[in-house]
Parts: sequence; structure tokens; C-alpha cells
Amino acid sequence: MNKDISTPFNCAQHMSEMLMRRSALALVDKTLWDMHRPLESGCQLELLHFKDPDPYHVNKAFWRTCSFLLGAVAEKIFKDNISVKLHSFPSPNVKSGSFVYDVDIGLESWQPSEAELRIISGEMVKLCRQELKLERLSVDSELALEMFEDNRHKSQQIPHIASQISHDNKVILYRVGDHVDISRGPMVGDTSFIGRCTFTAVHKIETDQGQFYRFQGVALPKGFLNAARFPSNTNITESYTPTAVAL
Repeated sequence: MNKDISTPFNCAQHMSEMLMRRSALALVDKTLWDMHRPLESGCQLELLHFKDPDPYHVNKAFWRTCSFLLGAVAEKIFKDNISVKLHSFPSPNVKSGSFVYDVDIGLESWQPSEAELRIISGEMVKLCRQELKLERLSVDSELALEMFEDNRHKSQQIPHIASQISHDNKVILYRVGDHVDISRGPMVGDTSFIGRCTFTAVHKIETDQGQFYRFQGVALPKGFLNAARFPSNTNITESYTPTAVAL
């Protein structure tokens, strides 16, 4: 393996096809690590998957990834005359039974129909079927500000992240396809790990930062499809999930 080039995914490729396909996240010297993030030195590597005895960290990465992908979908589903500005998605809360993203769409009142929720769900499914890699990017705060100059919410968040969270003037971004967003991560290796998913509700919320619409959905990892259980999860997450807006 090559320093700063090879990734946990590359290591899994050299072990077996089974490990390559099921490994969603890695532990590098006991630090959570994205599957496509280059390794920085010789290390102890552990590959994590959804059927581990304790899948806590993989599950959190899964829900975080679902929220991230929800943001990618929300940016594309509206007509050009609607100004969509992503705000943030709260830290994963598995107990809530759903993943969320808070979005500023500049509309005073909007309630999607069942047909519109199905369209949003369909766009998420199409995105996941592309099996796109989740790529971690570490950039200077100045570059991040340039990248998000058209989004006042992200522009306000970046200085805080660079000075109070990262401590090195860096901002961690993730990219999937042509979509880039802010997140500390980690996330699962690619979109193929998302199995059945659906959007269940959109709720208007009022925060100190203004009015947003909280998009909510529910999903299962690929290979965990339970037709009997999934509808009940969907019913639960139609109700509002009260979580604090977070970076």
C-alpha cells in the first residue's frame, strides 16, 4: 500500500471481494476512517460492516450519509424559480427512526403532496443506484467560503467550523457526484449501501436562524430489507422529529 494514496477500500480489495463489498467504514489505529480516505502512515486497520456485533458507528455513518444525500436531492427537485439554500442536518439520532435535513426554500407555506413525496423518494433511489463514492475533502476555510458564497447559511457556519471545531483553519467537506456539502463525517463508502428508502414528511420549523423546512425520511441498509417492518418505520417518521439544528 502507498502512503497518502491507498485507502481502506484498496486494502479490502487485496483481501477478498466479500470484504470489499461489505465494508462500509474503517477504524485506523482506533480512529473512525472513511473507506476512500487515503491512509497517512502504517497503521492498524479494522474494516467495519453492518452485521458487526456492535454496529453503532456504522449505523451512525449510515444515517449521516442519508441526511447528506437528502441534501443533494433537495437541491435538485425544485424548479429554477425556487431558491434552495441548504442549512444543515443534525447529528444522527438513531432513536428518532429517521434522517433529516433543514432546508431554506424561501416559501412562506408549502406542504408536499403524497405524489411529491414519492417523487422525492424516487430521486433518492436513483441517486443511490449510481453507486457513487462518498469522498472526504479537507480544504482551507477561504476556499470553502468561495465554494459556498451563494449560500448565506453555509457562509456563516464556515468561520465557526474553521476556528472552533477544526482548530487548523480547515473545513471538512464531502462530495458525491457533483454535490458537495459540509460535514465532519465519517460516512459510508458509497451510495450502494443505502437499501430501501423513502421520504415521509416535510415540516415547517422556526429557529433562531430563521424559517426552514425539515425534510424527513427513513431507510434501511442494503441487505436488511424487512418488508414487514419498513412500513411501520415509515408511519413513525411521518411525525415531526424535534432535533436541534447543528453544523
